[in-house]
Amino acid sequence: MNPLVLSDADYKTAFERISQLALEYVASVSERPTFPKITGTETEALFAKPLPEQGLGSGALDDLGEVMASVRVTGPRFFGYVLGSGEPIGAAADLLVSVLNQNVTAWRSSPSAVTIERVVVNWLAEAIGCTGFTGSLTGGGSSANLMGLAMAREARLPANECGARPGTIYASEQIHMSIPKAIALLGIGRENLRLIPCDDNFRIRVDFLRASMERDVRAGLTPIAIVGSAGTVSTGSIDPLVELAEIARESGAWFHVDGAYGALAAIAEPAKFAGLDRADSLSLDPHKWLYQPLDCGCLLYRDAEAARRAFSHTGDYAKSLVNDPVEGFAFFEESMELSRRFRALKLWLSLRYHGLANFREAIRNDLAHAQLLAGLITKQPELALLAPVPLSAVCFRYRARGDADSDCDALNQEILQRVVRRGKVFLSNATIHGRFALRACIVNHRTTPDDIAQVVSEVLAVGRECLA
Repeated sequence: MNPLVLSDADYKTAFERISQLALEYVASVSERPTFPKITGTETEALFAKPLPEQGLGSGALDDLGEVMASVRVTGPRFFGYVLGSGEPIGAAADLLVSVLNQNVTAWRSSPSAVTIERVVVNWLAEAIGCTGFTGSLTGGGSSANLMGLAMAREARLPANECGARPGTIYASEQIHMSIPKAIALLGIGRENLRLIPCDDNFRIRVDFLRASMERDVRAGLTPIAIVGSAGTVSTGSIDPLVELAEIARESGAWFHVDGAYGALAAIAEPAKFAGLDRADSLSLDPHKWLYQPLDCGCLLYRDAEAARRAFSHTGDYAKSLVNDPVEGFAFFEESMELSRRFRALKLWLSLRYHGLANFREAIRNDLAHAQLLAGLITKQPELALLAPVPLSAVCFRYRARGDADSDCDALNQEILQRVVRRGKVFLSNATIHGRFALRACIVNHRTTPDDIAQVVSEVLAVGRECLA
């Protein structure tokens, strides 16, 4: 008897118990505290137990309630970071994904999974105005940005055959941390990353960019890529993508857009993202603004051959013997991954279940909620809005009447810690012009205007409590 093979009855019992827990969680997610009332010592006591030599059987499921009680909930008042809300149809599909256990490497490995992913990638490209782009799903924006810059390097300063050579990459000082990480991993060297100053709206200064590139060219350096932001992580600012695309064309540099946070908002507000379709490569995250369960990122690119130049290193072991464009297709020829989860099923099912129009409306609601929060903040003399709100990130701070604004960093840090501990709303932080800011980022299909109002009421209550 195979010790890991369960009877049909045991499978059914386990699946039913887990499904019931999932249903209870979704039904109660709006009422759950945004952060658990638990300490690090308590989580260690609950979960850091010895590996059992003999299996616990169905008793192993008994601790799942404690796991659920100890998570940080992405309910309607979770406004920290940029993280989607875990759309339930996509979550249900993820269970089937694990049961099917497909390795989405090539059509021959999983015909339906590979076909569905290629279809979903095309849907995403069309939905944001980049018809004709192709690509693949990734673990997130960090891996998509790494792959996009690897393509840029091979297109402009090839290193796969002759080793890495010095070249320069340009991005705004507001760029996400995944960009310098990618540059370091690619062997380009962080000293070759040029962080360009921003204007008052936290958008890259194209005059400074041009001047920096001209200096580097005179010094004999090769511009590899310009990275534009379609939604910076702190404020949601969108770089002037049309101008960046033109500079990239003039200089021969690759144009990569980091759209992991904001690009999918082009579904609802395409005018905000003019120039997105002029990118050579583009990252976006359906697990943010299409609300999918983690993980589900995406890299889109204009030229599949550029992806193959960067990532195709196939030996006889994996080489396809079929020339058919469908049956001979292999993701591993266009991606740094070989083992790949069937990420597309949840997105495919969720989009077909709800339809693009409903996602467009949900994104518009998030944008409207951000404007509502900004308006509520400006009406409170104890609060100050610190940055424009082009998307759904709202940066602000508490300031006591009569106190100098520059003296409020420590106060706002204390407010943030207390707000998170109280568990009614979850905020994060940012640094705006050198000042500590409270930050609410709204990418949640469950959020209502009442949830937004609680941000203000909580910060005011905790701020007054701190002063008292």
